[in-house]
Amino acid sequence: MRLPIASAILASTLASYAASLSFVPSTRPRNALAPPSIAIYHPQNGPTSKSKPSSHFLQMNDDPPKFSLSNLFSSDNNSSNSSLRGTVTKSKSSTEPHPSARPHINPLNALYPPHRQALEEGKVALESPPLPIHPAVQSGVLDNGFSWVFLPNRSPSGRFEAHLQVFSGSADELEPQQGIAHLTEHVAYMGSRKRERLFGTGSQTNAYTDFHHTVFYAACPTTTPRGDAHMLPMALDALCDVMEARCEPSRIEKERQAVLSEMTMVNTIEYRVECQILSTLHRENRLAKRFPIGKERLIQSWQQDDVKTWHRTHYRPDNVLLYVVGDLDPNFVEKTIQEKFGHLTAEKQGAEMKIPELKKEAALLADAVVGGTMKQAQSWHYPPVRHDFCVVDGVKDILESSDQLLKKEGGDDEEVPYDIHLQKPYSMDDKVNFLNEAELRPGKRLRPHIFKHELLQNFSFHLFAKRPVEPIRDLKSFRRSLARRICLAALQIRLNVNGRSDDPAFTFVEFNQLDSAREGCAVCSLDMTAEPNRWKEAVCKSISEIRKLGLYGVTPGEMERYASALLTDAEQLAAQGDMISHGDQLAYLMETVANGHTFMSPQQSYAVTEHALASLTLEEVNEAAAELCAHITGLKDGEISSNGVVVAVACTPKSSDASPETMVNDDKLCAAIMEACVMDVEPVEDVVVPHTLVTPEELQEAIVENPPKWESGQFSDGTPNTPSDRITRPFTLRRLGNGIRIGVAQNTAESQRGHLRLVAPGGRDAEKRLGFKKGSLAVGARAMQEGGSFGKFTREQVELFAVDHLIMVEINCNEESLVMDFVFPTTNVGNTGYGDSKQLGITGTEAVIQIVREILIDFNWEEDALGRSKQSYRTAHESLGKSLEGKSTEMIMEALSSGDERFLSIDVDTVNAITLEDAKNAVM
Repeated sequence: MRLPIASAILASTLASYAASLSFVPSTRPRNALAPPSIAIYHPQNGPTSKSKPSSHFLQMNDDPPKFSLSNLFSSDNNSSNSSLRGTVTKSKSSTEPHPSARPHINPLNALYPPHRQALEEGKVALESPPLPIHPAVQSGVLDNGFSWVFLPNRSPSGRFEAHLQVFSGSADELEPQQGIAHLTEHVAYMGSRKRERLFGTGSQTNAYTDFHHTVFYAACPTTTPRGDAHMLPMALDALCDVMEARCEPSRIEKERQAVLSEMTMVNTIEYRVECQILSTLHRENRLAKRFPIGKERLIQSWQQDDVKTWHRTHYRPDNVLLYVVGDLDPNFVEKTIQEKFGHLTAEKQGAEMKIPELKKEAALLADAVVGGTMKQAQSWHYPPVRHDFCVVDGVKDILESSDQLLKKEGGDDEEVPYDIHLQKPYSMDDKVNFLNEAELRPGKRLRPHIFKHELLQNFSFHLFAKRPVEPIRDLKSFRRSLARRICLAALQIRLNVNGRSDDPAFTFVEFNQLDSAREGCAVCSLDMTAEPNRWKEAVCKSISEIRKLGLYGVTPGEMERYASALLTDAEQLAAQGDMISHGDQLAYLMETVANGHTFMSPQQSYAVTEHALASLTLEEVNEAAAELCAHITGLKDGEISSNGVVVAVACTPKSSDASPETMVNDDKLCAAIMEACVMDVEPVEDVVVPHTLVTPEELQEAIVENPPKWESGQFSDGTPNTPSDRITRPFTLRRLGNGIRIGVAQNTAESQRGHLRLVAPGGRDAEKRLGFKKGSLAVGARAMQEGGSFGKFTREQVELFAVDHLIMVEINCNEESLVMDFVFPTTNVGNTGYGDSKQLGITGTEAVIQIVREILIDFNWEEDALGRSKQSYRTAHESLGKSLEGKSTEMIMEALSSGDERFLSIDVDTVNAITLEDAKNAVM
């Protein structure tokens, strides 16, 4: 029973757009020069200036993060009167300038002190009132160009996090440097003596490298274990040590082996698929040829001068940004940052670049970066790339100030001075058989790619359109973002419902548009998996649903439902106040700053959301829907069109005896996409969603028939019985008159949220002890998750009831018990209207208790839900044979448990033998 949680679908202010979560978990500008001063922004009294003649503003893991697309929006850096761009003021020293240092956008973006002051004083031209900036956040730039931002936060108290972001990643590597950003990350942090001083203090440190940056971080207590010294200076010492890494040969050799080991660990089929997708999506820029893991034979060859040259090229004070979030005094933070990082200079770094050829090439790359890339045009956080954007006509004005960077180098009468986008062939390029772009209609281009591999289990399809990141800095742009989120939530629920039809075409499907700082663009994506023999049907079905949204928009009921969910979600976040963790705050701050988005407090975000939604119209939402889907609807003549390239990637199992139904080639793929784009589609109709699953009359009748009664809690382990009429701490333990045992505990860590867990002892152990058919409890639990019909209500009605009340449900069967987890709001949800006209719905607590009641007494068991459950178990078991890690784990568990079936996967024959009656009897 996939009951999606709207807060996960619609996303909180701290999160990016998220696809719906459910009972079934997902298995996926030009700017004026800045004045010659150093600015530090204090929200209490505005920016202050410190005259420094020789200063400049030019601001211009190791757990590798998983592939993911973020969902924030960049700043509008196109205003000619905004002081975002700085200049390098040459030092009075005789040291020559750094070869890679160039004037560029300050990485603080909207938090750059002069820009922030201009925004708050209304001196920046915007289409509507500007969004408020978080009142507590502080930021500044040191004399040497080192930028920093600090956010006071008290959850948890007595701790802080500091993250140093270097704005160079694998996309900045030259041809003989592929992989050196990652290796240097290892050498710089793992070789730090000052980092070792944090050991034994309760601190955590790590680092990671991506396309666009390298990040080093330390999460520490505010004082040492004895409480006799501050930890912030120690943490910043360790991060500053990264900027001055010695790059010793012994450390390089040690970390070389660690990197090579990581290379073998990440070489999974999932990683290969991601590489195929990204290299196709970004074929026109550097990302297609600069994956962070690098090239093995280059990694094997580098010596001290190679690593040191990369480090000294990019680890400059003007090319980094320090984030600090935590329970710290702002004045102390500012003073410590100045003390620890103020002595760094780019000139000194440049003087230590040892390889002349790379030094010269780095200078050429730096010229090209500021001459025509998204990194210089929009945000210094972005990689040095350009994109083949796919946009509707109405969006073109956003690109006008950056039109030069969108023009491909090498026109008919133009000589390319530097191949920054790596469009020429190079000796170390991976051999990938890219298909030619196909013109499906005049001006409508499709870039297809097919990846086949023996280790792939299912067919997957990925359809993309790249768009510029839109800045959200004023009320108008904020309203547009809300409209998009409503559209995406409505479509995801529609796709989920289709995924639970009697005979669904796809096993997973998701449509989203996310802003990605790591890629320097927004990516609109359709991701879908299906059985190989049904790939064409799945492609047609998923594309048809997107066309429905693009052509007809959302219904009035969907508009009300998802707008209400957005407001409730923002309200819950605001209620958490200062209980949001340092990690969550920092992640939101980093993504917001990266894209130039206005960084608001949760309370500010709630107020702006309520104000915007009160006047948001259905017409505005449907305009957003048409724009979101234009790259698909535009493939049919006469429908709203977009200009640019649509990217399609299909990944399918490779087999010598494949049937004709499973065969995919470029002609078949393009034909299937076009067939889906010309099919006639009809608008969806509103579904009548109950405001309550149990009416007052039904509840009263049940009370009369079975009068509720509390009884004391009773224990067999010597624990004293607990009273039936008193609240006890930390737990209140009682029994209902029907024997159900209840335990309640209060937790103030997350405001207005509750978690209910229903545990039925037994699990897979009960299959043998009680004589149930092997695997029936596990398959039955999954069938409940796949279903969701209660009594007179359909699955769609129940699912939308859960959406309206922001409830997430997950049902699992482990070795010892059947477990049902419910996450829900404790406040009134499913409300309608705004302000004085708001009508309250029932509380989330009441709604979740109603769902529990219906599961226990009136759950509808369905054959199609059982079929989807069995298919998931068959797929999981068959995939073990194609996964070294999975097969090894299975063999180890078999040996450790002496073949105990409770701890092993369920084989295909066992799954096929389970009937609906078997599953129902075992679970109920």
